[in-house]
Amino acid sequence: MPMTMKTEGMEELETMLKKLGDNAGRAAATGLYEGAGVMAEEIKGSAANIRTAPFHYAVFIQRQVSPEEKAVVQSGIGIARFDQGSDGVNTSVGYGRRSGYAMMAGRMKPIPKIANAINSGTSFLKKQPFVRKAVDSGSPKASDAIVKKIEEKINEMTGGTSA
Repeated sequence: MPMTMKTEGMEELETMLKKLGDNAGRAAATGLYEGAGVMAEEIKGSAANIRTAPFHYAVFIQRQVSPEEKAVVQSGIGIARFDQGSDGVNTSVGYGRRSGYAMMAGRMKPIPKIANAINSGTSFLKKQPFVRKAVDSGSPKASDAIVKKIEEKINEMTGGTSA
């Protein structure tokens, strides 16, 4: 016994899927920007927990981070430009070459170098891995923010409601 099926609304579905395909990159970039902002705030918050002591030159001992170094590291965090390639949208959050320089102990020092010295430690500076702690605690928050924003954008594009 043959059966026949009649479908309705295929044109609307096709239009919606085309619209989603055309705007998928924009939705991904919006979500990534939201997640990058969450991660940047997490790193700033983690940098606020860096232990400090007044600056003194290290002579045969390791010293603590100075309050000036802590302030520079907190303000130097940034989000890199988005790289939209064929495989998706990429960015990085942290201290890059455009983070700038700061005057430390009478010399100009690159902020990424200061952040790396605090995060990894040196022969004269005690290690305080604030970036690793921020990434560990902030990754789930950033992922949730990305997913939430992308779902919001998709619902906005399709005219649906969020669950």
